[in-house]
Amino acid sequence: MTFNFMAADAQQKITHLKAKLNAALAPSSLHIEDDSAAHAGHVGVASGSHYTVTIVADGFAGKPRVARHRLVYDALADEMRRGVHALAIKAYTPQEFAEIFQ
Repeated sequence: MTFNFMAADAQQKITHLKAKLNAALAPSSLHIEDDSAAHAGHVGVASGSHYTVTIVADGFAGKPRVARHRLVYDALADEMRRGVHALAIKAYTPQEFAEIFQ
């Protein structure tokens, strides 16, 4: 059975996005914030359509920001076509995250 992103509630959407990113990138840390309410009135806005993803994964090592973002977009390709309107991505290696936030 295919997950119907548009029919899901806000928490189900976040849970689904986390599952996809966990499966594809095995992050050591992952946080997804629903920013949709801040974009009310913008074209393409629906409940659960704007997100900020903060993700920490070993797989980002040695990759520039664009390549890291591509990995995230690739993992969420179906969702980007079926309901996610905007995605802000903060992608770090564990070492970068520790240096910045510890």
